[in-house]
Amino acid sequence: MSGLITMTARAEEALKERMAMNESAIGIRLSVTNTGCSGHAYKMEHVIEESPEDERFEQGGAVLFVPKKHLLFVMGTEIDFNDDHFASTFVFNNPNAEGTCGCGESFNIKPSG
Repeated sequence: MSGLITMTARAEEALKERMAMNESAIGIRLSVTNTGCSGHAYKMEHVIEESPEDERFEQGGAVLFVPKKHLLFVMGTEIDFNDDHFASTFVFNNPNAEGTCGCGESFNIKPSG
């Protein structure tokens, strides 16, 4: 994924499984929303049609779209997937995140400059 965003093998497989859940999907969009007690949260949704507003990343059959306006929030992020007895979830190892809230659902970004 050109180093901008990378995925572990577990995340790659989980992303392909999510894509397969919707037969019309051509990939998954990763966006950043303004929410939560820390300010930002990740949102993933199926993509049915490619948009010029998105940057497309492919790795081993997994296709990820990121809105161009959100690239600065996720630059350098490694996406992993954790599947244990309690939860199955994507894990974002984001070097731009300065901190997260107590529940881990939201994050804040290091100030630039």
